[in-house]
Amino acid sequence: MRDRARAVVVGGGVGGCSVLYWLARLGWNDVVLLERAELTSGSTFHSAGLVGQLRSSLSLTRMMMASVDLYRSLEAEVELETGWREVGSLRLASSEERMEEIARQAGWAKTFGLPLELISPAEAEALFPPMSTDGVLGAAYLPTDGYVDPSQLTFALAEGARRRGAEIEQRTRVTGIRVRRGRVEAVETDRGEIETEIVVDAGGMYAREIGDLAGVNVPIVPMAHEYLVTKPAGLPLEMPTMRDPSLLVYFRPESGGLVMGGYERHCAPWGLDGIPADFNAKLLEEDWPRFEELMENALVRVPSLGEMEVVRLINGPEAFTPDGEFILGPSDVRGFWVAAGFCAHGLAGAGGLGKLVAEWIVEGTPSVDVWHMDSRRFGAAYRSRAYTLARTREVYETYYDVKYPGYERTAGRPLRLSPAYPRLVELGAAFGEKAGWERANWFEPNAAHGDETLRPRGWAGKLWSAAIGAEHLACREAAALFDESSFAKIEVAGEGAADLLERLCANRVAREVGQVTYTQMLNARGGIECDFTVTRLAEDSFRIVTGTAFGQHDLAWIRQHEPEDGSARVRDVTSHYACLGLWGPKAREILQPLTTEGLSNDAFPYMRARELAVGRVPCLALRVTYVGELGWELYCPMEYGLTLWDTLWEAGRAHGLVAGGYRAIDSLRLEKGYRVWGADITPEDTPLEAGLGFAVKLDKGAFTGRDALAAAGEPERRLRCLVLENPKAVALGSEPVRAGGELVGRVTSGGYGYTVERSIAYAYLPAGHDAGTEVAVEIFGEWVGGEVAAEPLFDPRGERIRV
Repeated sequence: MRDRARAVVVGGGVGGCSVLYWLARLGWNDVVLLERAELTSGSTFHSAGLVGQLRSSLSLTRMMMASVDLYRSLEAEVELETGWREVGSLRLASSEERMEEIARQAGWAKTFGLPLELISPAEAEALFPPMSTDGVLGAAYLPTDGYVDPSQLTFALAEGARRRGAEIEQRTRVTGIRVRRGRVEAVETDRGEIETEIVVDAGGMYAREIGDLAGVNVPIVPMAHEYLVTKPAGLPLEMPTMRDPSLLVYFRPESGGLVMGGYERHCAPWGLDGIPADFNAKLLEEDWPRFEELMENALVRVPSLGEMEVVRLINGPEAFTPDGEFILGPSDVRGFWVAAGFCAHGLAGAGGLGKLVAEWIVEGTPSVDVWHMDSRRFGAAYRSRAYTLARTREVYETYYDVKYPGYERTAGRPLRLSPAYPRLVELGAAFGEKAGWERANWFEPNAAHGDETLRPRGWAGKLWSAAIGAEHLACREAAALFDESSFAKIEVAGEGAADLLERLCANRVAREVGQVTYTQMLNARGGIECDFTVTRLAEDSFRIVTGTAFGQHDLAWIRQHEPEDGSARVRDVTSHYACLGLWGPKAREILQPLTTEGLSNDAFPYMRARELAVGRVPCLALRVTYVGELGWELYCPMEYGLTLWDTLWEAGRAHGLVAGGYRAIDSLRLEKGYRVWGADITPEDTPLEAGLGFAVKLDKGAFTGRDALAAAGEPERRLRCLVLENPKAVALGSEPVRAGGELVGRVTSGGYGYTVERSIAYAYLPAGHDAGTEVAVEIFGEWVGGEVAAEPLFDPRGERIRV
């Protein structure tokens, strides 16, 4: 065994072997993989092996498509069988909501170039003869899906890595990871030590234990997942795989018989107190009582299954995560990477995730937006085993559920409460959750002042309230008070703070004390990694405010570039400060009597910050807006938050002040064209493409991404505002956009604007598709006409925010 390597991959399952293969393929041949037992002896060997490409996000779908591309070619490359069978897949719809679901998926598929077809029950039965069509309304058929043999695929990847110089050490147990000054230095094993600067934790169900060795929390829970295998029964060998989510089951062909499994409502977490040291190439005992629910459902769809002879009920642990997404990428310990948490679709994504992680390691940034899979997305709450277990149970048990836009998870709640939470409850808040915070989506009593006839049709109207429109209009016409305490807040301080931020931000942020600056942080390709405001509090102190869901990501991005000499210190101060947003044309009338500081436009201009007292509460007031109205964000230490709410609420009653929720904020920001990171803008989009060139100062000096922007020239595509002809047809995201009879883009975000009374969507379109261009958006199978509109739709000169 070598004593030095450029990178060490820990875990010899399909994920680890894929990362090793791609590192070697990208030219890193001095890499080694360590496996505690034999290759595939963790979860890989007992995987059912289904490969489905169409997923809920752009990046995940691309990752699955990359896997299929690799599986098609790998066998010829390494001269070993992979077991890849491109037999296609069926997804059945047994209810109207499931029909809507597959219609929406068909729209997504168009934007990826996937040949998904919507077919009749009879056509589905012709493809999968043993199925019963009772209750089936239709199906989605994707001929490029299939299944793969997990062990053969893993051995093929390992062989491909070896041929490029990588080494694989089996029967080598990792006993420690040496970390010094926050950096990986070496991997300790029962056979000696390997010095390295990069470790990839691809440990599958053991990933948490491996992470612990480096002081990194990897929040996974092994779940006992079951499926049965029958003897050959004369069924066609090339039948597609089939999923019936309403019945919670899946099927795939197996040598003339069937494999059948699913996701039961009463899951079985396993190994919560640690995985036995000798649990290698082992299965759990058959659990027929737990499987009975799935068996009964499967017999509804494939009655002949009851006559087939079962060879075995496979019961093996699979690692699941608290949000059902992979855990990929770097950690807070420099050089420690994670490629784990595959949630039973590791075989579908293995080829693509290995490529993505390897590119990320070699090139420094991932090739696609992966913020929802980033290993650093989990906050401190996930150090709690109980919280992690509760969230992960819910993921498993609702795996096949229809999740409407605005769907809110319930497990582990409530957890993080703002000081104003009791008042939000009293006011009838309909709560959502983000990053563990309870947040008001809307206040149901406000629905009495809304318009029920504006309910969007279809899915967009499922989790909706007339209160959203009432709160939106109150903010436009009088004032609304929003609890934004969940907003992530990051402090950057020290003599090197200004230099650090100037080096990372595209805008000039080291301006005079009290200035608030809207900016992005970019990657080397010019893509948008962060999107937020920066307030200069003192010569050596800045505060960043970013979205609730993005705090962990943005904090990690900044810390990744933190100077090692200690000249700049980066801290998460989210829980230190409450934040209330007061916006609307009457905001000044409400706030001015509560403070001795002047609030006129001359005394307190837009994009400025000032310390003042609101009643008895010391605050930092920022004159900023995300709704397009006059107002302030008021920050105070958490212990003052409830008093601040009560003070503003009492002062605002005479002015028609209304409590507002986040759904109203989203509608208000759409009318103003304010972007959302992770949807409208991502690491794959540049500020110039996104219409944010005003926040870029190419002449300020060097900053990350500057060279890429300077060399880019005119963008070939631009983010455009679309207005649809039917105001009740609301786009939800990822819908295909057509212009001139051709597919030209996909929706990034959408909603209804209650002031402009239009259905609004945003999408990247080829340059030249300017205001007035006719477009159509496919919403649940129907092409809805519209046009590109000049933005912003509301208050285009920005007069209301500067009054």
